[in-house]
Amino acid sequence: MDLAWTLAASGFAFAMAGTPGPNNTMVTASGANYGFRRTLPVAMGMAIGVAVIIFTVAAAGGAVVADPRVHLALKWIGIVYLLWLAWRIATAPVGLSAESSRQRPFTFVEGALLQLVNPKLWVMVAGAVVAYGGGVAGDLSIPSAFAVIFGGATLVSTLAWAGIGVGAGRFMTEERSLKLFNRAMALLLVLSLVPVVFD
Repeated sequence: MDLAWTLAASGFAFAMAGTPGPNNTMVTASGANYGFRRTLPVAMGMAIGVAVIIFTVAAAGGAVVADPRVHLALKWIGIVYLLWLAWRIATAPVGLSAESSRQRPFTFVEGALLQLVNPKLWVMVAGAVVAYGGGVAGDLSIPSAFAVIFGGATLVSTLAWAGIGVGAGRFMTEERSLKLFNRAMALLLVLSLVPVVFD
């Protein structure tokens, strides 16, 4: 593990974390609906979830992602769960109806647990471990570096996308426009699953 390895792994991490996917779609919608501060917990939960998962998989040598049965189970559980999240985003109350229903943003725990069934994350983890190496027995330096790099890239990315959501939310002063925005975010979340379904 040297500077070249760190730069290559970081480039891969930011490319994967920065592109549209379940995490970024959710925090964009949350930023528009609840603001930046109330979106921070779910963004931090996502980053911690990514760091813990990639550390664990890299330390285990990638055996978890190599098992086709595990891959298939995670894929379909993730698809079903993300479709439910898309429905939740699309049908979320806005404005006064949101206040009366005590609608709340996603939490830290929900953000972290989402990573267990996030198909995009598992593709990223498998690619990272294969391309940049897993851990050697007793040596946790590479898994630790993975955790810092990929967790950090996820945090930076989700905060940036949350900021985009906040900016979009400022232009949507009517409930109807916010509902349309939520439905567009839900549709993007569903569309992000298309490559996973046909994988």
